[in-house]
Amino acid sequence: MNTSKRTVGHLFALFTILVWGSCFVATKQLLTDFTAIQIIPLRMFLAYAVLWILRPKTLKLNWRDELMFVLIGIMGGSFYFFLQNTALTYTYAANVSIIVALSPILTVILAQIFSRHNERLSKYVYWGSLVAIAGVVLVVLNGSMVLKLSPLGDFLALAAALAWAVYSVLIKKYTEKYDNFLVTRRVMLWAGVTSIPLMLLTDGMPDLTPLFHTPSVLLCWLFLGVFGNAVCFALWNIAFQRLGVVVTNNYLYASPFVTVVVGYFALHEPISLMSVIGAVLITIGVIFAYKTDKTARAATEKDSTGLDDM
Repeated sequence: MNTSKRTVGHLFALFTILVWGSCFVATKQLLTDFTAIQIIPLRMFLAYAVLWILRPKTLKLNWRDELMFVLIGIMGGSFYFFLQNTALTYTYAANVSIIVALSPILTVILAQIFSRHNERLSKYVYWGSLVAIAGVVLVVLNGSMVLKLSPLGDFLALAAALAWAVYSVLIKKYTEKYDNFLVTRRVMLWAGVTSIPLMLLTDGMPDLTPLFHTPSVLLCWLFLGVFGNAVCFALWNIAFQRLGVVVTNNYLYASPFVTVVVGYFALHEPISLMSVIGAVLITIGVIFAYKTDKTARAATEKDSTGLDDM
């Protein structure tokens, strides 16, 4: 692949991280009027409509690919956002963003597990994982000992990170097989559809009144659905195609810093020393995990696409 296409891939990934880092804060604000599960279909169906406008074409799938898209929609949509949104009800937006930044390391591990060649992970991945996990421990301890909050939110965020890693491994094949905007639209559809039963069984239909009477709520909803989902998921999938899953997900380490800054100014969330140290350790761990030679990294990227027989 030529340099210009890879450069565009990096720019797409960087822009997406700036938006997604802010999404934690916007979601936190929506949680004052909606429950964690109610936000999901509101976001997904808005994104689905926007993507239809951007790319008014149909996507024909065989039944096996359709079933895979259902699974992808659950892991990268309804299940992921349910865990993330629920975590935000128990802990700070910064905490959730910091812990979700573990996704790159989890993605590498899953890519190796599901690779056809089953090559051994580099020693840097293990050392990087230990450093990053130490950072997560600091964030969790900060939540329970200093902030006097339940650590449940931190562990839910960790589960969300794992769900995103599964999504990253599964979606790579389809970003190369189909149009990225159509792929993203199908993911949004199944994410929204699979969230509805859980919503009806738990919190029921949302009251949409705040969307029409509170400008800040409307703006947050539009920001999450249009940019956070429709635009950025499509750009992220393009980055997957041009850079590979591992390299693209490496940008996630920057998300905590965006969230910490935006959360400080928008939500007046305190920036504690322990959270900063945790974020730094996770960042160092993720960077160290990818300190591999080019041959090993290329092999990892090749293996991460080896799901054709699934």
